Amino acid sequence: MLSQVTSFAIDGVETRRVTVEADIRLGLPAFNVVGLADKSVREARERVRAAITNSGFEFPQKRITVNLAPAYLRKEGPHFDLTLAIAVLAASGQIESDRLRDCAVAGELALDGTLRAIRGALALAEGARHHGLGRLLLPSARAREAALVPDLEVLGVTTLQHAVEVLRGSAPTPELPDAPLGAAGDRDDFDLADVRGHNGLVAQIEVAVAGGHHLFLQGPPGTGKTMIARRLPTLLPPLSESEAVEVTKIHSIVGLHQGDGLVGERPFRSPHHLISPSGLVGGGATPRPGEITLAHRGVLFLDELSEFNRAALEALRQPLEDGRVVVVRAQRVLTFPTGCMLVAASNPCPCGDGGDRCRCSAPELARHQRRLSGPLLDRIDISVTVPRPTAAKLRDERAPTSAEVRARVAAARARQVLRLRGTPATCNAHMTAAMLRELAQITPSARRRLFELHDSEGLSARGHHRVLRVARTIADLQESREVGPEHVQAALILRTDAAPAALAA
Repeated sequence: MLSQVTSFAIDGVETRRVTVEADIRLGLPAFNVVGLADKSVREARERVRAAITNSGFEFPQKRITVNLAPAYLRKEGPHFDLTLAIAVLAASGQIESDRLRDCAVAGELALDGTLRAIRGALALAEGARHHGLGRLLLPSARAREAALVPDLEVLGVTTLQHAVEVLRGSAPTPELPDAPLGAAGDRDDFDLADVRGHNGLVAQIEVAVAGGHHLFLQGPPGTGKTMIARRLPTLLPPLSESEAVEVTKIHSIVGLHQGDGLVGERPFRSPHHLISPSGLVGGGATPRPGEITLAHRGVLFLDELSEFNRAALEALRQPLEDGRVVVVRAQRVLTFPTGCMLVAASNPCPCGDGGDRCRCSAPELARHQRRLSGPLLDRIDISVTVPRPTAAKLRDERAPTSAEVRARVAAARARQVLRLRGTPATCNAHMTAAMLRELAQITPSARRRLFELHDSEGLSARGHHRVLRVARTIADLQESREVGPEHVQAALILRTDAAPAALAA
């Protein structure tokens, strides 16, 4: 007999439909899986055989051939276990094939027939809905995550026997409570008010967060660069539901999300400086998302930027510009989203002191400068010097709380969302040149000032547009409908790292 069961392969952060065909005929007992399956799928033969037998079903002592179509698509991961088992049971007549129509199946089997949690349940559910399927059968441990997708009946089961009973109709359809939007994580230990001696930097940090602009913090060691960076996610507005779905899908696929509901807080990723280019932007022999994709809709923090591998840093250039990274491997072309805010920190020189106190030789300074290429730094909108605070400032100066700054940021972001409605951009940093021309609302005097600064400061075309984006954010924070020359001047100050006085509104 022949049976067909629908499942999905996870391809990067997307899903591809896979039809699992099982054929059973007379011949020497054998169980073959074909269709470009990786080792974990080929090993499923033994898990499926043991699970079927230990669940009280009959494993056919005949020649079994299972094909995973399309054959050109590589299939990876243990979530095909349950699909193979259901296909074999249907081909042997132990399940009616009609019951499998309009249903996708995924799950990892233990040898006793119980089902283990799988990665990427949300992506599988989105794939099932996209292909017009009405039901998804998967382990109950991930059923609530899959239930986040509307217009899809999610069947959460605990064992192979339970799955067969549900498909036969002899067991009631499992009822699932609505999966909630995840609550924000506990960030009581991270508040901007903990930062002392740097009140003058708050306005600059606020502009970066309000517009989603890339930020570069430079200063001697121990001045608070890392401390400030780790508090930036507390200043960002909460994830919208659509953003939360994006983040949850990515984190579920790589195994970072273990909860039932949506991810409730913006990601913060801080990879070590020894990371490889593929680890940072994605790729590898089996392509998977890199740190910049795991930080999608959140913050990617690169501490000690000058210590990172030059190739890894240069690989960031296009993803930062395009908001996505395209990985090509043989017959596979994968696209990973990279819509994050880059925050980098570095010492001014190898010894860390900089300025008059620097003890570095000229060759050491030259090597330090070469590690930070001009094209990469040109993609950073705001540069901030974090000085060594005096004892008096450490004692007396405390920054405002995260809640106070977050309220102003949320108000500025709300203005951006309204202005950018109907476009793919979600904040000023994501505006294209065409959007800037149409939506920036820059006054003629501000435009003249921008062109004057373009020549006098030697801005690149990219720098020209980035200054305008930052100026638009400053105007939003100051509740100004139009971008004036004072906003352009303040944006250039932020880009060239001058005194922050011009930001005071």
